Amino acid sequence: MAERDDKEILNDFENPSLSNAAFNEIINKYKVRLYWHIRKLVINHNDADDLLQNTFIKAWKGLSSFQKESKLYTWLYRIATNECLTFLHQKKKRLFINVDDVNIDLESDAYFDGNKAQLKLQQAIQTLPVKQKLVFNMRYFDEMPYEEMSKILGTSESALKASYHFAIKKIEEFLKHD
Repeated sequence: MAERDDKEILNDFENPSLSNAAFNEIINKYKVRLYWHIRKLVINHNDADDLLQNTFIKAWKGLSSFQKESKLYTWLYRIATNECLTFLHQKKKRLFINVDDVNIDLESDAYFDGNKAQLKLQQAIQTLPVKQKLVFNMRYFDEMPYEEMSKILGTSESALKASYHFAIKKIEEFLKHD
């Protein structure tokens, strides 16, 4: 069966007898992409799973008031991003450290199956401040246009371009010296 258009799914969601099936279709359509977006930010599989679940809970609660001014995926991506940022800030408060200083040991992560080059890149990405990490992941891995990133993050395209540029420079520097 061909993947249905978001408008068709959203129309079904508005019908009370079809809303559960429509929402399940949304989950199935976007869960993998959203999981990897979240996972790149929080690294830990269990945290990513929890945040993905929170994202879909918030989406379920807010979908009836979704204005359809942006794409459904952009809206879901924004929810997921906000969930990640809230999680990282709460983690910072719990640990009494700057969230940008949290060291993540990728080598001991049972779910990380990348090669050495991927490991080095991920280690370099983990040294970035949260905002630069977010922008880098969205642009480099998700190939997201700055215009869409701007809608999701509520930041100007020029600021996003600058963040991406600084992220690239920091990653290059990390890889040179490591």
